[in-house]
Amino acid sequence: MPRTEPTRCFWARDPLDVVYHDREWGVPVRADRRLFEFLLLEGAQAGLSWITILKKRAAYRRAFGGFDPRKVARFDAGDVRRLLGDAGIVRNRAKIDAAVANARAFLAVAAEHGSFARYVWDFVGGRALQGRRRSRRDVPAETELSRALSKDLRRRGFRFVGPTICYAFMQAVGLVNDHTRDCFRYRAVTRLGQARRSSTSAAAMRRPRSASTRRPVTARAAAGQPK
Repeated sequence: MPRTEPTRCFWARDPLDVVYHDREWGVPVRADRRLFEFLLLEGAQAGLSWITILKKRAAYRRAFGGFDPRKVARFDAGDVRRLLGDAGIVRNRAKIDAAVANARAFLAVAAEHGSFARYVWDFVGGRALQGRRRSRRDVPAETELSRALSKDLRRRGFRFVGPTICYAFMQAVGLVNDHTRDCFRYRAVTRLGQARRSSTSAAAMRRPRSASTRRPVTARAAAGQPK
């Protein structure tokens, strides 16, 4: 008998989308390097389809130092010229400049809060928000929370972090679970999101803060793509 495909979120159609959906989308991410990867890729996606970025992901990993923000933060004019000549990535000067600026801002946030993970997970109280979406019509392009995150990131010098991009980022790294309720991944991702913090992440988050402690894009939901 032919194998029956499980029900997935509406946007997972291309084989590469399917793999990403089944293995990564919505799974809580608490590792800073991985968070930086998604922040960079979501910014690169602005105005484009997510599948375009997925196809270029390996090239981005090579071009941007394995998504190590410390390496990217040290990029200079020569690196920018190299990236502008790299056909494997989106050769948009504003996006490339933003990636470098964002790496520096990312490190500043991590230094202030002990980790970028601590900073960004504090926006949801340390535990993933459960969207409980019945259908694609229930999935928003942005939310009040993504607008708040966008405003704070921009205040800190980040670029290409509008409310829609921020919501896409939140969905990708599991700050919110927007798998629709009929999706076969809904229950598994819900369970993952119920854990507040892993022991490793909690230890990292207990590191003291610095003296400076703080006091899409076309919407992919509308386009039938992941946020």
